[in-house]
Amino acid sequence: MSGRKNSAFRFTTAILIVLLAVMAAAPQSQRQAPVSGRRSPRLVIRNAMVVDGAGTPASGPKDIVIEGNTITQIASIDPAAVRNGNARRPAGDVEIDAGGKYVLPGLINLHGHVQDERGGIPQPLEYELKLWLACGITTVRDVGSDPKSTLALKQKSNEGTVESPRLFVYPMFNRPPMPKNAEEARARVREYKQMGADGVKLMGVDRDIMQAMESEAHTLQLPVAHHVGVEETNAWDDIKFGTRSIEHWYGIPDAAIESGRQNFPPSYNYNNEVDRFRYAGHLWREANWDRLMKVFDAMIEKNVAWDPTLDIYEASRDLQRAQTQPWFKDYLHPTLEEYFKPNPSNHGSYFIGWTSTDEAFWKENYRIWMAALKEFDRRGGLIGAGEDAGFIYQMYGFGLLRELELHQEAGFQTLKVIQHATGNNALILGQEDKLGRVRVGFLADLIVVNGNPLENLKVLYPTGVDEIQDGKTVHTGGVEWTIKDGIPYHAPTLFKQVKEMVARAREEKMRAGRK
Repeated sequence: MSGRKNSAFRFTTAILIVLLAVMAAAPQSQRQAPVSGRRSPRLVIRNAMVVDGAGTPASGPKDIVIEGNTITQIASIDPAAVRNGNARRPAGDVEIDAGGKYVLPGLINLHGHVQDERGGIPQPLEYELKLWLACGITTVRDVGSDPKSTLALKQKSNEGTVESPRLFVYPMFNRPPMPKNAEEARARVREYKQMGADGVKLMGVDRDIMQAMESEAHTLQLPVAHHVGVEETNAWDDIKFGTRSIEHWYGIPDAAIESGRQNFPPSYNYNNEVDRFRYAGHLWREANWDRLMKVFDAMIEKNVAWDPTLDIYEASRDLQRAQTQPWFKDYLHPTLEEYFKPNPSNHGSYFIGWTSTDEAFWKENYRIWMAALKEFDRRGGLIGAGEDAGFIYQMYGFGLLRELELHQEAGFQTLKVIQHATGNNALILGQEDKLGRVRVGFLADLIVVNGNPLENLKVLYPTGVDEIQDGKTVHTGGVEWTIKDGIPYHAPTLFKQVKEMVARAREEKMRAGRK
C-alpha cells in the first residue's frame, strides 16, 4: 500500500514539474497579455516587423516599449542572442507577442463623419466607433457632424473613457443660418474657435464669403478643409486663400477647363443628385492636362494638400460590387442599409436609373483621376487618405481600407499608400510631431496586424483573408490590436461586438415589422 502511495506521489510530482516547465517556457505575452481597453504603465510589443509610416521599408524584429501613452524605446533584436539566451530585452508590465506580425502607425481617417443617425433613424454611435477601431483607425478628422456632441465625444476619447479613435473636429461652416456677408463669416469662425474646434469644413460658398472666413481661420490658426462643389470657387481660390486640404476632387479639374465651366446639358439640375453625380463622371475628360499641371504646381507651392476619397465614388463605376460587399451580410446595420437604398431624400443615394453608360464614363473618370493623382505626387504634392463613409455603400472603417487599395490601383507603391494614411495625414492635421509614425517620443497609436500588409492590403480587413500555407487553406489577417493613446483594444473582440449589435438590431426590426 505504501509503495502505491509513493508511486502516486512521484507521478503527481512529475506532472507538476512538467506543468511548471511548460509555464516557464511559455512566451511572456501569453502570461501577461494586455486587457482590452486598459492602459498599462509599461507595455512592450515584442518581435515586431515595423512599418514606420515615413515610406521607408519594413524592418525588424523589434521590441517597442510604450510607457503610459508614449513610445519610449524601439529596440532591434539580435536573433542569435535570443537563441543563446544572451539577449537583454526591455521588460514590461504587459506584453504583446507580435512574432510573425507587422506593426504600423495607427491609421488616420482624414475624412470621417460621426453619425448617430441616418436619414433621421437612430444608429448606435458605438457601432461606428467600434468599426473604426476594429479596422485599425486610431484617429479621425470629423468633417461634418453636430459639433457640440462631437466635441464632448472628443473629450471622452482623450480621457480614455469611451472606446473611440482620437478626434479632430472640423464643424461645417455652412450650417444654417448660412453667413451672408464677410462679418457673419468671420463671426462663424470665431464661434467655432471658442467652442474648441480643431478646424473648419467648408462647402459651396461665394468667393467673398470664402475669402473672409479663410482669413479669419488663418488668424485663429484653424485649418480649412474644402469640399468644393460646382460653385463660384474652385482650386484657384483654395490656392489664393490658403486652404489646407481639398476634399474629394471637385474644383481641381474645374480649374483646368478652358471654357471655365463644365459643359452641362440644358436640362442639368445640380440639386438633382442623379444629374449631379451622372455628369460628375464626365468632368475629368473635360480638363486640359497642361492647365491642370499649372493648378498642381500652384497647389504644391501654397501647400494645399489633396484628400481624394477615391472609395466614396466607386459605386458609380461598379454599382453591383458596391451593393454586394461581403461584410454587409453580418456587419451592415439595418439603419445604414436602409439609408443606402436609392432615395432622393438621402444624400448619396442617387442610383435611380443608373446605366452601363454612366458606369463607363465613371471608369474613364477614375483612370484620368488616378493618373492625375499620381502626377500630383510626382511633382511634390501632399496626398492624404479619407473614407467619407456612411454614404454611397461605404461602411465605417471598411471605406478607409478600400481607399488604400484604390491608392494602390492608382499606381502608388504600398509603402507610399500606408504613408498616405499615416505620416501624410498627420502632416495635413498639423500633428506630424506626435502622430503617424512608429517613433520614439510619439504618441502610442499603433496597430498589430496578422500578416504583411505590404504584400496584401486585404490583411487589414477585420473579416480576414484566406491564404495557402503548406498546401492548406488558412484563414488569417485582420488587425489583432489597435493601440490608441497607449490603450490597447482587442480588434477581433470589438468586431464580434459589432456583429452581435447588428444581429440584435435586425431582430428588433423584424419584430417591429410583424406588429
